[in-house]
Amino acid sequence: MNNNGANLYNTDHKNKKIENIPKLPGVYIMRDGVGSIIYIGKAKSLKNRISSYFNADINSKAASIITAMRKIDYILCASEREALIIERQLINKVQPYFNSMWKDDKSYPYIKFSIYEDFPRLTLTRKKLKDGALYFGPYPQVFYIKKIVRWLVKLFKIRPCKMDLSEESLPEEKKVKSCLYYHTEMCLGPCLGKIMSKNYKEKIKDIELFLNGKFKKLEDGWKTQMFDLSESMRYEEAKEIRDRLYALQNMSERVMISEITQDEINKSVQRADSINELKTVLRLKRQPSVIEGFDNSNIQGTNAVASMVRFQNGIADKKNYRRFKIKTVAGADDFASMKEVVFRRYSSLIRKNEKLPELILIDGGKGQLEAAISALEELRSQIPIISL
Repeated sequence: MNNNGANLYNTDHKNKKIENIPKLPGVYIMRDGVGSIIYIGKAKSLKNRISSYFNADINSKAASIITAMRKIDYILCASEREALIIERQLINKVQPYFNSMWKDDKSYPYIKFSIYEDFPRLTLTRKKLKDGALYFGPYPQVFYIKKIVRWLVKLFKIRPCKMDLSEESLPEEKKVKSCLYYHTEMCLGPCLGKIMSKNYKEKIKDIELFLNGKFKKLEDGWKTQMFDLSESMRYEEAKEIRDRLYALQNMSERVMISEITQDEINKSVQRADSINELKTVLRLKRQPSVIEGFDNSNIQGTNAVASMVRFQNGIADKKNYRRFKIKTVAGADDFASMKEVVFRRYSSLIRKNEKLPELILIDGGKGQLEAAISALEELRSQIPIISL
């Protein structure tokens, strides 16, 4: 757990310390007076979220936490998604008191495809059982997943009812003399005997491809089916496939299908731990969310160039990599070249009022390091810097 925290509660410097919290995605950890973790949460903006706990108009849930809380730590993350993943992992590991009280609010749903039924259904559930169904997820984006399930039910005309349609338990005739879903063309009508189980399953089998993210395979398959049906002059069936194809192509929410995997959780947590360890080992004042590294090179003493790489929360930020052509140094002078590129890089950021890194890495020895420090001193910058 990082020590990049702020003792915000019951101090004269509360507002000042909140001002120092970055407006970045992350996970915040609330502790009681003896240091025990009592609540873990995630935020798109750590500063805004933590500040909200100290507003006058807070709900009873927040008030309960504030009463017990004495310190807040936080972990910076590369994105909201990573914050969600780390939050979930930490809650499962630590099981804080207040998170346990509201555990049901923090469990993410699965999409259940009940293929074991004669006429399968799609439902949302928060429990993954060994019942023969296919489960997809869990998904953190509950709102979008609900929309997608409704969209799939409508697109494939899969039955939305909970009626037991197994051969052993056929519904009473009086219950199914009319079915609103079938008569409004929203369902294939298995309760009315309008379709056999085998044919029903054949029509909805592509749902599995969709939920596995096989969109290209799904589109290609439907195009082939549409062509074959048209060639056979089965135009109504071809039209149905065409409508499905258009709906799939225009369904922007499909990009929201993204489940959390254990591997992704592990990588995110390991990355956060590594950054925190770097802060501890180098005795930095704050967690290095942005790190930049420099390296010089030349070809037989000519064509001197330098490269800069950038990492954001432990992830390579390749769009902000830079390459410098040495302009003021003649010959192969690594020290002077290093000073030039470091000076050029940070004089530009300072002039444009852009974010400076929390740590600079120099690929070189003592000479290259001293040259880079000299450049920073001329700029009156105190960015932590080390050489490798």
